[in-house]
Amino acid sequence: MFVDQVTVEVRAGKGGDGAVAFRHEKFVPFGGPSGGDGGRGGSIIFYVDSGLNTLMDFRYHKHFKATRGSNGLAKAMYGKAAEDTRVAVPAGTSVTDADTGEFIGDLTEPGQELVVARGGRGGRGNIHFVSPKNTAPEIAENGEPGQERYVTLELKVLADVGLVGFPSVGKSTLLAAVTGAKPKIAAYHFTTLVPNLGMVRLDDGSDFVMADLPGLVEGAATGVGLGMQFLRHVERTRVILHLVEMDPLNGRDPYTDFQQIQKELLTYDDNMLDRPEIIVATKMDAPGADERFTEFHDQLIAAGFAEDHIMAISSVTHSNLQQLLHKTAELLASAPAIADDHHDADEKTYALKDENAFEVTPSEYGFTVTGKRIERAVAMANLDHDDGVIRFAKTLRTMGIDQALRDAGAENGDEITIGELTFTFEE
Repeated sequence: MFVDQVTVEVRAGKGGDGAVAFRHEKFVPFGGPSGGDGGRGGSIIFYVDSGLNTLMDFRYHKHFKATRGSNGLAKAMYGKAAEDTRVAVPAGTSVTDADTGEFIGDLTEPGQELVVARGGRGGRGNIHFVSPKNTAPEIAENGEPGQERYVTLELKVLADVGLVGFPSVGKSTLLAAVTGAKPKIAAYHFTTLVPNLGMVRLDDGSDFVMADLPGLVEGAATGVGLGMQFLRHVERTRVILHLVEMDPLNGRDPYTDFQQIQKELLTYDDNMLDRPEIIVATKMDAPGADERFTEFHDQLIAAGFAEDHIMAISSVTHSNLQQLLHKTAELLASAPAIADDHHDADEKTYALKDENAFEVTPSEYGFTVTGKRIERAVAMANLDHDDGVIRFAKTLRTMGIDQALRDAGAENGDEITIGELTFTFEE
């Protein structure tokens, strides 16, 4: 089974907690704090495995969790960092945040890596909180939570040349004739249900990858038939071979078919036809195909298509196949690399995020406070010691949360919830 799109959950590891500890060596009076930092949590890293060509494995394994870092220890010993969790994906995989649509990265080269969920940093031990006013602080931080998100993986096959056209126009037959690929071939629509790849090697030493993409139908770009599932695979091809059948017995008009496929490509992506394209008339071995091709050729010329970008072939008799391949290689040599829309500098917008922003909303028994920085502070606050509680209270006051709660109508005894922490409001 070929799987080219899937959504999975990734959960990076929490950082280890910092330690509250003090030196107790003999003959060392007032030894001071010695609590070490926690270790970094493990990250989730996707990497390209050239042995994979589908996202099938993710159909059965959709949750990936990294381990947490070790806690800090006494004698200023730092906790051990956790191992990263590495997940193999096929080349050509794009990764986006499933909830926000944010583009995270592309994985196209063997060995390429992408951090999709970063592990939390370890909390600081009390050796970091010494001050002239507090030489023996009982303050430490819990480890930072690891990043958690749902990500969508989308596989776009990496091919130099893409074969497009209606079902049963001869795409699979052409691929089998010019490469070592063995796609399924039969005399009915939608024989090809998954993209097939093959390597074309020419006698001059040049080579390129060709992809046979499932047949398109009218309305494919809006979800009709199988085409919408695989139009994404055309995006990364640098040259398009548009195959149109010339067999008079199929009951279809070649030029109408040609226009319809062009329309579907443009509907899917306005820039799809900016890349080089060869219009390939197929099944020229069929009786009456020559007359049909003459009419089709004249219609293309009248529409402004270049003479040298129109070719007629027969994959059965191998007529004109070498000429087609050499013309394709010639276009590939000068075809520009396909620009990645995600990295288009002209379309990027930058905005500064207010990390201190928070919101106070009424709840059943009091108020709930939400905000990136305050929720992170709550998660990392160690409230097991009085010094830690005092430090957290100062954070609430410094950020203006105390006053915001008063302004919202908070009274003594109301429950205040921030993240996973709930406490009682007291003036």
